[in-house]
Amino acid sequence: MTSERCKNSKLIRGVWRCFLDGKPEYLVRHYWWAYLWHWGVWFFDHQAIINMILFGQYRTLSQRALHACMQDRPVGRLLQLTCAYGSMTPSLLKAMDDELYLMDVAEIQLSATRKKLTDTQQKRLLSVQMNAEFLAYKENAFATVLIFFLLHELPPAARARSISEAIRVLQPGGRFVITEYAARPEKNLLWRFWATRIMLQWLEPFLASFWQMDLAEVLYEHAQQQGKSIRQVDEFHCFSGFYRVAIFELDGSPSSSSANPSLPGT
Repeated sequence: MTSERCKNSKLIRGVWRCFLDGKPEYLVRHYWWAYLWHWGVWFFDHQAIINMILFGQYRTLSQRALHACMQDRPVGRLLQLTCAYGSMTPSLLKAMDDELYLMDVAEIQLSATRKKLTDTQQKRLLSVQMNAEFLAYKENAFATVLIFFLLHELPPAARARSISEAIRVLQPGGRFVITEYAARPEKNLLWRFWATRIMLQWLEPFLASFWQMDLAEVLYEHAQQQGKSIRQVDEFHCFSGFYRVAIFELDGSPSSSSANPSLPGT
C-alpha cells in the first residue's frame, strides 16, 4: 500500500513531463496547467477569467496595445510574438486589412486562437508553431512586433534570447510594442501587502527577476549587439503603475532585406 502510494505521488509530481514534446522545460514544468493542458486552456481563455487575473485591467491594456500597434503604423508586416488569451488576435485582424503573422511554441494555443476567428480572418492569419527564443524568420522581416504578457514568464536566459530574436526580425524604422508588468511596483498595494506579493511570485516564478530588469536598457544592449539602435517613444501605465504598455522604435529606414519573412526554405 505504501509503495503504491509513493508511486502515485511521483506520477502526480511528474505529470508535467507528459507535455514536454520538444517544448522548453521551464514552460512545461511551471505552466503546463495553464497553457498546455486542454482543460486549462478551456478555463483560462474566458474573458471574465482573464480580466480577473489582470485585476480588471485587460480591456485597458489590450486596447492600449492595439492602439500602439495601429496608430501611424509603420509600413510592413506585423508579428504577434506568441498567442495571448483573450481577444488580442481577433482585434488585430479586425483593425488591419493585411495578413497577421502569429507564432507560438504550443499548437494547442494556436488552435485555440484560430477558433476565435471568422473564416475571413483565418485566411489572413499566418500562424506557425515556433519557439520565441529561436525565430525562423529572416532578419528585418517585420515592421511591427507585439509581445503581450510573455517576458515575465521566461527565465532570464530565455528572456534575453527572445528579446534578441524579436529585435533581429524587426526592420529599421520598425516598432516594438510590449505589454507587461511594470518595473517593481513598490507603491502598489499588491506589492506592499506581502501575502499577495508572495502569491504572485509563486504563480509566476520568473516575475521577480523581470521586476528587477531595466527593460529599456536590455533592449538597447541587444539592439547595439546587432548593430541597431532602439529608443523608447512612449509608455502607458495603469493600475497604480502595476502594468505598462511600452513602445520602442528602431532607428533607420526599412531595407530591402525585409521583403520576405517566410521560414527558411519556403
